Amino acid sequence: MKMFGGLGGLDPKKMQAMMKQLGMRQEEISALRVVIEKEDGNRVIIDNPSVSKISIQGQERFQISGNFREEENSGNISDEDVKTIIEKTGATEKKARKALEDSEGDLADAILSLKQ
Repeated sequence: MKMFGGLGGLDPKKMQAMMKQLGMRQEEISALRVVIEKEDGNRVIIDNPSVSKISIQGQERFQISGNFREEENSGNISDEDVKTIIEKTGATEKKARKALEDSEGDLADAILSLKQ
């Protein structure tokens, strides 16, 4: 005997109605990239993510899937941030890294310091 009669084949509108009755709400979040900063200083980066925020009786949870990679801590300066600074300012790699170090990894401050 199937307890739920195969929920996988349930009409999406009926599923939404059931979720609402249970106090659940799901919202899709448009995101380009998700970055998780770990306690050890490394970062988990998820490119091209699919992000859903699920609210269940006042508690919020996030479900994230996408292309996963991990960046090791190298003074909190990522190669991707360096590339961004070079693209935005035309600075050399050495100057871009120095600007990031001086701004303690703050990308916006590093870009602004090079545009002055």
